[in-house]
Amino acid sequence: MTTAPAPELLLDHRGNPRPTREVPFGYEEARLGSAFHEAGHAVVAMAYGSHVVSSEVIAWFPEPDRYSVTGYTAYELRHASPWHFAATCAAGEITNVQYLMAYGLWTPERAVTCAADHDREQAIDVLADLGHRIGRDHVPAGGKSWGMVRGMARRRIGHLWREIRTVARAMNDHTQLTGDEIAAMTGLTNPPLPGGTA
Repeated sequence: MTTAPAPELLLDHRGNPRPTREVPFGYEEARLGSAFHEAGHAVVAMAYGSHVVSSEVIAWFPEPDRYSVTGYTAYELRHASPWHFAATCAAGEITNVQYLMAYGLWTPERAVTCAADHDREQAIDVLADLGHRIGRDHVPAGGKSWGMVRGMARRRIGHLWREIRTVARAMNDHTQLTGDEIAAMTGLTNPPLPGGTA
């Protein structure tokens, strides 16, 4: 698309604009990286038993020689373990870095552009509301550090890399996938939404 998407798709869970940054590679690589990020969220959420509504890569050209890329994944984690939710939040960033490594694109500068602080902050806020603590750079009493949560996500991604790669490539080709399409192409189960509606 040539114009920016609906403003609400560019906001974090607090209603603030998600940060943007310049990336040191071209449009195709950035778009596929965003598809991997969203595929990481979607596949990990589904593997943890959560219903995935949809996952998409969002790209637009605000000017002829400038692009912007992001993504959005809608999933239901109301009945998931709090730590599974946190790992699902971390999965996007971890998957994006793994994409760079798998495709021979990794450099320290490029890896920094994969940071998804909005995902980390969402995990911290949601778990705090549930009485669990995540420390950004330490292990709080009775909780976990963000590094520990990232480790949980990294292990899950390692087991699901084939499925994530399949979903990311399909998302890059088709822009948006439903949870049922993701389930069909990966062999994972997309459970019904709580309350019996899908």
